[in-house]
Amino acid sequence: MADAKVVPGKAVPRGRFPHVKVAGGFAYVSGTSSRLPDNTIAGASVDELGTTTLDIRVQTRAVLENIRDILESVGAGLDDLVSVTAYLVSMNDFGGYNEVYGEFFDETGPARTTVAVHQLPHPQLLIEIQAVAAMSRS
Repeated sequence: MADAKVVPGKAVPRGRFPHVKVAGGFAYVSGTSSRLPDNTIAGASVDELGTTTLDIRVQTRAVLENIRDILESVGAGLDDLVSVTAYLVSMNDFGGYNEVYGEFFDETGPARTTVAVHQLPHPQLLIEIQAVAAMSRS
């Protein structure tokens, strides 16, 4: 049996898919960004002259916090992650992303793959992460 869930209080998916689906003892987290419930983007700001500033560190932290919240909604947590795939618009952001990732995980954390992509669904997004967590057997 598989249970799919759109998590209240999180940004609504920009398509017809859940935030997370639990099946076969695993929680599969859909690609998650730093988008907030009001559709603003953490780590993206535009000044009074229209200059956009994007911060990979703020976006990475917000993505991982969103994933944490999504996992908590199904009774799991970041410690349960077994695999993550991160999508970066630019590998020039790898250092900042990697720095913040290291605040959440060490070498005992999930297996990880990081790839560069041409673009993400919003021009202010620098990163998206999908994840898989093992559900406890209790």
